Amino acid sequence: MRILGLDFGSKTVGVAVTDPLGYTAQGVEIIRRDSPNKLRKTLARIEQLVEQYNIEKIVLGYPVMLSGTEGERVKKTKEFGTMLERRTGLEIVFQDERLTTVEAYEIMDEAGIKKQDRYKYVDQIAATIILEDYINRIEKNT
Repeated sequence: MRILGLDFGSKTVGVAVTDPLGYTAQGVEIIRRDSPNKLRKTLARIEQLVEQYNIEKIVLGYPVMLSGTEGERVKKTKEFGTMLERRTGLEIVFQDERLTTVEAYEIMDEAGIKKQDRYKYVDQIAATIILEDYINRIEKNT
């Protein structure tokens, strides 16, 4: 079963997918938009990716604060999840994404990616981490 992982941000969505067996996650792309409220093209692109990769489930990063409280980003993420579910008909699973961006920057630091170039990759790497965390959580529960 292939799963799509998404890191939903105010102007970008990082995208990752699992291998066909659902064991590993790989970054695919970053979907960029000009305005936080312009989601039509973003949703259309995600629909294309769902079809292209034969996706059966979507894991969406859940941006709770370090304290565990839910802020404005959680509300927007839930709304986005509802839109995704309506558009794709797929199950949407929320995965805690605390510290994934920090981890993504650490990975880029270790890889020697220049600081001025990191914005090009951070959301895609964060989506991969979100998806990997989900895979690991499922494996522990089976």
